[in-house]
Amino acid sequence: MSSTPQRRRGNTRQRIQDVALELFSEQGYEKTSLREISEKLDVTKAALYYHFKTKEDILVSIFDDLNQPIEELIAWGKEQPRTLETKKEILVRYSEAMAGASALFRFMQENQATVRDLSIGETIKHRVIGLVDLIKDPDAPLTDQVRCFTALFTMHAGMFALRDAEGDPEEKRKAVLEVAVDLVTRAHDPGAAH
Repeated sequence: MSSTPQRRRGNTRQRIQDVALELFSEQGYEKTSLREISEKLDVTKAALYYHFKTKEDILVSIFDDLNQPIEELIAWGKEQPRTLETKKEILVRYSEAMAGASALFRFMQENQATVRDLSIGETIKHRVIGLVDLIKDPDAPLTDQVRCFTALFTMHAGMFALRDAEGDPEEKRKAVLEVAVDLVTRAHDPGAAH
């Protein structure tokens, strides 16, 4: 019985995050107010304040929810041998995490200045650097380092580049992943065919 109120709070928190992210993406972060979020949710501002005091609190909580599996992936990757199979697995898991957060990535694309100015900008930067460190060899030549950075950039940009393209979203995700894997394979084994 005691889990029911907690579950309801969790659902309300999730609804607030979803609606806020939708409004932030549609109108822009700066142009969205807490009042608009509460009106769209059909809750009082007091109910909204119970969960989040500011728009940044909402945004940080959304990023924290995504960041947890990414931090776990980075921790897992650090414990693995630096094999091509490990690098491919990191890309697959990252792709799957991104697929579940497509609205957040859309927001980031459309609100880059805001993301950069808020505390989450540094978090994202450190996360990307952590992932690149896992998929590139420590002594990799510059061209292979570029391939590894480009692999992650491809995964981010591919979501937007293919957003309006015809086709199944899962097929598009797999196509983007395949390109990222090709880049990392080439960086891991410069003699590999691509």
